[in-house]
Amino acid sequence: MTEAEGADWVPAGVDRATPSVARIYDYLLGGAHNLAADRAVAQRLTDIQPEVALVARRNRAFLRRAVRFMLDAGIRQFLDLGSGIPTTGNVHEVAQAVDPAARVVYVDYESVAVAHSRLLLADNPHAATVQADITRPADVLNSGPVRTLLDLTQPVGLLAVAVGHYLPPEADVPRVFATYRDALAPGSQFALTHLTNDFAVLADPRVAETMRSTQDHIFPRPRAEVLALFQGFELVEPGLTTSGNWNPERLTAAVLPQDDGLYAGLGVRHRDARFESPAH
Repeated sequence: MTEAEGADWVPAGVDRATPSVARIYDYLLGGAHNLAADRAVAQRLTDIQPEVALVARRNRAFLRRAVRFMLDAGIRQFLDLGSGIPTTGNVHEVAQAVDPAARVVYVDYESVAVAHSRLLLADNPHAATVQADITRPADVLNSGPVRTLLDLTQPVGLLAVAVGHYLPPEADVPRVFATYRDALAPGSQFALTHLTNDFAVLADPRVAETMRSTQDHIFPRPRAEVLALFQGFELVEPGLTTSGNWNPERLTAAVLPQDDGLYAGLGVRHRDARFESPAH
């Protein structure tokens, strides 16, 4: 057993032999909260597509840029759906570096991710974690942390970064995100990344096959289906693009779409937004 596997961040009763998406992502980002089973899956993914860790890092960089964009718009409260393990550079760190009173609620259903989040946030009065299934928005929106920390009558930054592709078609994903949208005040913003097979980097069917060894399967979606998840939000420039090309840092070279496996976008909810369709 490695030092990490013996650490007290792993809750009692967790099946260490079953790989976890949250821990695989943590490993790809260079984190320490992962187990041997997770690292084995990450290695298989890397053998199939050597760029997979770079895709994960681009996704995390998008998250940071999106949060900063929201902060620049005056948003000081955030709801992060499918947050995983909040490793370095996550929402509360970015937001509270700008405003220490910024409030963040993380949502995840996986016990390891939630347990580590709660440990990490134990001394943070402005951040909390909810263990819930994001496909049941009422459970999330009526949870204690959301009701205590967030004021839904004021703009909220809603984040669904690399989570939508874990939701199966039978979950009616457009309805799920529409329910969250309709609970948000005008001026709220919604940032999303979503795995796609439209580009070659993660289109190899062995990627999905490998992920079936975890407790979460993946359901990549084409551009039209991802765009539909922004129904009721007005996309800001550059519209729906890829994670490496959404408002990249200055002097950063553009990422070719075929080298990026995630669509990315950010939309603003206006007063009549539920009646509008997303453009571009």
